[in-house]
Amino acid sequence: MRRVDAPRAGWYPDPESRTNLRWWDGLDWTDARRAPPSQAELISFEQQAAFEAAHRLEPPTTAIASSAVDAARSSRADSQQVIEDVRRAARSEVDRAADVFARQARAMQQDIAPLISQYTNRLIRWVRFAVIVATVLLIAYFVFQVVAQASLFEWIGDRIDNLTDQESAPTPLRLSGPPWTVGT
Repeated sequence: MRRVDAPRAGWYPDPESRTNLRWWDGLDWTDARRAPPSQAELISFEQQAAFEAAHRLEPPTTAIASSAVDAARSSRADSQQVIEDVRRAARSEVDRAADVFARQARAMQQDIAPLISQYTNRLIRWVRFAVIVATVLLIAYFVFQVVAQASLFEWIGDRIDNLTDQESAPTPLRLSGPPWTVGT
């Protein structure tokens, strides 16, 4: 038997024992066996078959099929048009978002540039102030050093002069006796 001619899979009368049913898998008999269906199972099966027959979808007729093909063709054109519309809308939305982003970037750049120059100006002012203070302190230090050295040299010079004056000065007169008499 060819595969195409074989019955579909299901329960069939067992060829070895006519009192049982055996499962046919579509190609060969399996080892699965069961008792024949009861009267209730047969009624249920008939009702299910009637329900399926009543609700079976009938294939369309040729006139309906050709109109369906035409509708499919027109829907394909419509879908292509929809796809193009979506692409255009997406591109315009991307362009709009890029414009918004560019405007925000320019605004931020304009906000940052004054901040940079403002803080740079403050920094330059503080550096200038520090340089001026350092220069004044340096000048004051040099002036102090000059004055201090000059007064130190004067003091040392005065001390040396006093020492040399004391050595070269004549010995003072020694007076003995009352101050009104001069010693002889």
